[in-house]
Amino acid sequence: MPSIVLKIDVDTYRGTKEGVPNLVRLLTKHQAGATFLFSLGKDHTGWALRRAFRPGFFQKVSRTSVVEHYGIKTLMYGVFLPAPDIGACTAEMRAVQQAGFECGIHTWDHVVWQDNVRQRGSEWTHHQLEQAHSKFKQIFGTAPATHGAAGWQMNSFAFQKLDQFGMRYASDGRAMLNEDGSLANPTYGPYRLALKEGVCSCIQMPTTLPTLDELLGRIINDVEITTGNIASHILQLTKDPRDHVFTLHAELEGQKLAPIFEQLLTGWAEQGYHCISMASYYDTIQNTDLPMYPLSWATLPGRSGELVAQV
Repeated sequence: MPSIVLKIDVDTYRGTKEGVPNLVRLLTKHQAGATFLFSLGKDHTGWALRRAFRPGFFQKVSRTSVVEHYGIKTLMYGVFLPAPDIGACTAEMRAVQQAGFECGIHTWDHVVWQDNVRQRGSEWTHHQLEQAHSKFKQIFGTAPATHGAAGWQMNSFAFQKLDQFGMRYASDGRAMLNEDGSLANPTYGPYRLALKEGVCSCIQMPTTLPTLDELLGRIINDVEITTGNIASHILQLTKDPRDHVFTLHAELEGQKLAPIFEQLLTGWAEQGYHCISMASYYDTIQNTDLPMYPLSWATLPGRSGELVAQV
């Protein structure tokens, strides 16, 4: 039976406090597994306004109603309002684990990592990851088993650090997609990353489906993707059975876009999929002969800037 691996990125303080509990309730209702990846430091979402100078930024903002989904207060954190400590939301995070869901690291400081890691060296990179690793152990009482990079941004030092942590699997990049969101190569999926320093032991599980914010508002095959038809569009992408990794966000599917996510959960069940965690997926692939890919960067339809990609 094919699987949809649900990888939930938790970027903000509000997403942790409000979106995460909503998703736990929704996933429990549908008996779906998932992996929650937490940001564990300060919420400096307001600093992301510096991305306004990047190509495609305003187009994405206008399409996805950033203010509506994140809230004006969140967009002021670190600029006009003090940055709240997401790591202080211990009750909300522990409740996820207590509900039976896998938890892992997303990042220490989402904006700082996403905007800087590609150009930084080993000392900076290791410090960021070690802060998140230490905070996770403080909150959950155990070391994290997995990681999913903020903004799908990494560098070679970060990948090597995951191996040093003993992480066996992670989801730090994307599979290349066509304009309609379909896979550019049907063989894309789990792989081992080959760096110049050697092959990483940590298996990569790239996201193989487009995210909601990458699709909403775009014109695909002469049809505008709206909240009314986006679920059916994604379900069309999964009509042929194969394993997929789907990335969702506590700030979107955990709040205003929750009805769309519920349509997807229902639709995937009807298509014969099991929705599972990254840990469950690892159990099915750990002993398989996986391909090797080099560290590559590429742009994806509907998202600005380059991402770690399976090319």
